[in-house]
Amino acid sequence: MNVSLQQLRVFVAVARERSFTRAARDLDLTQSAVSRCVRELEDAVELKLFDRTTRQVELTHAGASLERRIGRLLDEIDLTLREERAAYEGHRGVVVLASNPVLSSSWVAQGLARCASAFPELLVTVQDQAQSSVLASVEHGEVDFGVVSLAEPLANDQLHAQLVFSTPLHAVMPPTHPLARHASVAWDALQDWSLVTLNADAGVRAALARAFSVNGLKRRPVQEFGHVAAVLRMVELGLGVGVLPVDAHWPTVGESLVSRPLGPEVTLTTLLVHRRNRSLRPNAAAAWAQFAEHAGASSGSASADVSLAASPKPAADAVPSTASPESSRLVAARSGAELHEP
Repeated sequence: MNVSLQQLRVFVAVARERSFTRAARDLDLTQSAVSRCVRELEDAVELKLFDRTTRQVELTHAGASLERRIGRLLDEIDLTLREERAAYEGHRGVVVLASNPVLSSSWVAQGLARCASAFPELLVTVQDQAQSSVLASVEHGEVDFGVVSLAEPLANDQLHAQLVFSTPLHAVMPPTHPLARHASVAWDALQDWSLVTLNADAGVRAALARAFSVNGLKRRPVQEFGHVAAVLRMVELGLGVGVLPVDAHWPTVGESLVSRPLGPEVTLTTLLVHRRNRSLRPNAAAAWAQFAEHAGASSGSASADVSLAASPKPAADAVPSTASPESSRLVAARSGAELHEP
């Protein structure tokens, strides 16, 4: 049976209008073309679909049954095509992104609000995942794009990354803490204090390891938690000095604590990532743009790959460091060290 979609559309139009003339006008066809399509369809299905007179057109029993079923299918096809077209234009549909839980509660949430305002019919959903899982989900195509925070260059040639912002690490403590007297804190001043920070899910562990390595500091036990609130509570209770990324994109420190920039500066860089050589779906590209354009990014264009290696720079009025220039240069040449005692 050789039946075309055009023949079915013409048949449904005639059936609903009960007129070849009106159907031809609606479809922008000649009346003879409409008559030919209906005749060819009747021949193909071997059924009479209309009873025709000079004054009216009526469906046969077979024609009425076919119109009910084919009409619903064609309506569904038209609706699907309209929805896909709207999604293509970036205004509708569903976009899925993966993010570490800490950013989900702060900067990502702000991005979701911007997407909802810009595209009310576009649903952007978030999957909270560990950093390694975010990258895997993006690489395997399980999500449209991901958000990660890293201290080292992104070592994955299957992914493309766009830098959106970099955040310096700060020491966090009560305002009565001895370190709070200084405008900034040197890394080696942390040697005498227990430390509390975020775990590997937020990328802070690697940044802390790099800072200890570059500054020639001993490895030491560090309490790690999955959320900023847990770190801050530990610091409030006097159980350690917090080490956290601090700026407008991350959860705030709160009024009961103070933060001081750590020097030399070590930053945590937040990236948007998607699969290399695979274009984002237009609605996902629209969401990506909302996150990228409103992040206060210091990055280049979206097509440029990024390098996250930051050059440490001295902090003013820092608690003095005891590491010699010679030892710092030697240690800086090594790879990042583990923070925990074996």
